[in-house]
Amino acid sequence: MEKQEEDSKPLGDSNSTNKSNSNPNRSLVDVPAAAPTDMAIFSIPSSLLPQPSWFTAKRLLAVFCVINLLNYVDRGTIASNGVNGSRRSCTKTGTCSSGSGIQVEVELCLHFLKTQFVALSYDLLGIVSDRVSLGKGKLLEFVNPFRLIGVGLTVWTIAIVGCGFSMNFWFIATCRMLVGVGEASFISLAAPFIDDNAPVAQKTAWLGIFYMCIPTGIAVGYVYGGLVGNHLSWRWAFWIEALLMLPFAVLGLIMKPLQLKGFSHVGSKEPLTSPLTSFPEEAVSNSSNGLLSTLEDSKDGSKGAPSNLNELTRFWKDLKVLHLEKIYVINVLGYIAYNFVIGAYSYWGPKAGYNIYHMENADMMFGGITVVSGIFGTLAGGFILDRMTSTISNAFKLLSVATFLGAIFCFAAFCFKSLYAFIPLFAIGELLVFATQGPVNYVCLHCVKPSLRPLSMAMSTVSIHVFGDVPSSPLVGVVQDRINNWKGTALMLTSVLFIASGIWSIGIFLHSVDRFHEDSEHQISDAERAKSPPLLEEKTTEVSIES
Repeated sequence: MEKQEEDSKPLGDSNSTNKSNSNPNRSLVDVPAAAPTDMAIFSIPSSLLPQPSWFTAKRLLAVFCVINLLNYVDRGTIASNGVNGSRRSCTKTGTCSSGSGIQVEVELCLHFLKTQFVALSYDLLGIVSDRVSLGKGKLLEFVNPFRLIGVGLTVWTIAIVGCGFSMNFWFIATCRMLVGVGEASFISLAAPFIDDNAPVAQKTAWLGIFYMCIPTGIAVGYVYGGLVGNHLSWRWAFWIEALLMLPFAVLGLIMKPLQLKGFSHVGSKEPLTSPLTSFPEEAVSNSSNGLLSTLEDSKDGSKGAPSNLNELTRFWKDLKVLHLEKIYVINVLGYIAYNFVIGAYSYWGPKAGYNIYHMENADMMFGGITVVSGIFGTLAGGFILDRMTSTISNAFKLLSVATFLGAIFCFAAFCFKSLYAFIPLFAIGELLVFATQGPVNYVCLHCVKPSLRPLSMAMSTVSIHVFGDVPSSPLVGVVQDRINNWKGTALMLTSVLFIASGIWSIGIFLHSVDRFHEDSEHQISDAERAKSPPLLEEKTTEVSIES
């Protein structure tokens, strides 16, 4: 192979490794065998070479963080308006109040259990739509994972607008289900994209930054929903959210899509490429049979109904693989117990604080503690695991210890009668508890092969909602109705964190394998994988084809 220009790197040939600045999963060029003495160099004209992308890895992380923040601001908003509003009520003397907020206009609180069912339903719809879109059947038009995020955010934006126009419970329930479908496509795919592009020594830190937006978003949403709901209307809270998300939905649809590690370009008539390696197909068609290998795969992926059956079969096989992976199961079980507590805290925390400590502006108090603890705790968890060396075993050690210590502080906080003792103890407890966000998702991403990461994240998300925060809120309400003691209820709830810590401690002693570098669906060689650069870099490339 001849020497390349100084600002370019070879994309690949039949005997060399892939050293391009593109996605490490991009398929190589199929070239027929030729006589050893025949060697030709084919270069793509400079006019057809991809130009440097402004969309760097750090900017990708920043965009995903803002989107994730808006997702969870919305969750905080719906909770804030549901709790802070008031239902119609009448006293024994016959004095009636008209009520206020979303509880009156769509009877949200009267349908609390139905709302929990809706939360479960939209998560399930999200996982189904997400998996069908990612499989080889490719039933949606936008088959590239990055395009799927754009489509999902568009659905999310439209559904949020619909929430603002809701006049009854079932209309807003339908809109919330669609919100979940749109959110699922983003949540399941954003983490794998970040994992692909983060520096090797900072993967968990980057995941920590991303997941920092969860507690921060919920807390900000709680404050935001209360302020906008009181000064304008709960409807405007949704409409403003939609307006803020709209630019990101458009960006996901119009920007050249990135390719996700573990997924080849199948199921479409034209190969989908990353913004750094996209070039016209005819640029390589002049060589002898110089067609991308994925074009042949795409023909196989467009056979119609049989491919749909194959996709369903493959889906169940992938689910079986996940459930047979002990590391994954232990990680998700611990996450379920953890989310059981966090979900109930987020819904009942302000009400418990008001009744136990007679807090004024309890939502503001809990929101402030959660924002500060969430930011510093989540970031600290990611950076600490990177310092320990990011391994699955170390992740379980951090998960177990941080959760155990956090449970001790939170439990102790509710034991004190003084508000001044409660606030610092609870803040430290939440700081430790939120340190788990980066490590727990690191395990989900690295205990399975790359092509299973989106399904791994989606199933994890569904599981923690189905068995975690969805049932926890009504169960805590039932317990409180029985014992009529908020302190006792809070202590029982906090005790579940000790169970989460115990489950995660089991993972320390299990044999674990980091599968991040296992062969993907299109079988990239070890040499290619080792020498492939990150997905997002700002250099152009040149193709050398041996024929």
